Amino acid sequence: MNYASVFQATAFTSRTKQEVDILQNCLFCVDGQGIIADIVHPGEDAYEQVREEAGSAGRLTVIPECSYLLPGFVDLHCHAPQWAQAGTALDIPLHDWLNTYTFPCEAKFSDLSYADTVYSDAVSTLLANGTTTALYFATVHKEASVRLAEICADRGQRGLVGKVVMDLQEECPEFYRDENTETALQDTEEFIQRVQEIGQRTKQGVYPVITPRFVPTCTDSVLEGLGKLAAKYDTHVQSHCSESDWAHDHVRERFGENDAFVLNSFGLLRDKSVMAHCNFLADEDAALFAKTGTAIGHCPVSNAYFANSVIPIRRFMGMGVDIGLGSDISGGFSPSLFDNARQAVMSSRMLEDGVDPRTPSDERGTPDSRITISEAFYLATAGGGESLSLPVGRLETGYAWDVQRIDPSLHSARLPLYDRDEPLIDVFQKMMYLVRPEHIRQVWVQGELVHSRLMD
Repeated sequence: MNYASVFQATAFTSRTKQEVDILQNCLFCVDGQGIIADIVHPGEDAYEQVREEAGSAGRLTVIPECSYLLPGFVDLHCHAPQWAQAGTALDIPLHDWLNTYTFPCEAKFSDLSYADTVYSDAVSTLLANGTTTALYFATVHKEASVRLAEICADRGQRGLVGKVVMDLQEECPEFYRDENTETALQDTEEFIQRVQEIGQRTKQGVYPVITPRFVPTCTDSVLEGLGKLAAKYDTHVQSHCSESDWAHDHVRERFGENDAFVLNSFGLLRDKSVMAHCNFLADEDAALFAKTGTAIGHCPVSNAYFANSVIPIRRFMGMGVDIGLGSDISGGFSPSLFDNARQAVMSSRMLEDGVDPRTPSDERGTPDSRITISEAFYLATAGGGESLSLPVGRLETGYAWDVQRIDPSLHSARLPLYDRDEPLIDVFQKMMYLVRPEHIRQVWVQGELVHSRLMD
């Protein structure tokens, strides 16, 4: 029983997509690699022995009764450079937003000093919001993208980082694009090799990601080349897919079929692929996702601004598609997956009930579309881990010790918990709806403390 550390705490984790498991006053035994080696429940024979031995060795951390542990969140879609423009221009169409604000913002990352400042703040901000694993878009700049991976490694976050590829000159501004297809593929391969080297030096893992921005900004040749690189290096893949009317229609006009089948034809739908948004997936697209193991990065806050629709998450979950949550900074203004979990529930209810009061109630919505906060929690944790094919997002043996300590009794922002006998499942729901960053007192990734806010 020579564990590296033992945590005594009450915690919540997903048992199934619909159910939350309450682990009350358990001992979480973590090995030297930051993996949960055992969970000992009160009343089990080994409980007191494990507790005493860990305490004597100075390896026991007792989480106060007023605090609770949740798995670290998994953000499946975040544009790290766009942290610099978060909260800006969310009231204009997507195409205008990209060209007027976003591409100029991302172009600044040719300056490594600027990139270092923004990326350091972005990674620290996500950790402070309980995000222990993040799937990042960087920019077209190879060196700055490598720097983001280095910052993830240094700060202890499990970062999956992609150098963005966009080489279609008709759709990309001259000041911000890859020079040509050849350099885009060469830079991507060099980026993969360098990030793999960085990842080998980290405990928590840092990974390179093949990242065509989306079909409308990429030539056929570069998409084909990226698919071959994904197969050669067995990397994760990410892109945007069928996000809005404009993007969805652009691909249909160019190829005569939807994004999903286009991306698949280039070898970009794989078991380690995550496609952001996907609001306009047809059922045959979703079936292709399920067949290939491709996951959806659901970005509910961003979708409310730019996607022109509400994605039918429950229907796609029922079709066997892996789904997790993404913040989509800065199309989504908030770096918090708490906010996105709340919006996921609200959006699903709007889809089920409908939004146009001029339409009769029995015709207004899409039946059986709503999800619960427990299901949204699953998307933010276990669903994200499954989407990335990584052992994260659950508090179970064999999973990484990625956790966030929530303190609802924070003096300056106390949650409404007045009844000592209040059911713990109600405490969980209140936390999911009411927690703010200041309630997240500590965050661990792979067993290492990476964020601490111990002062009230």
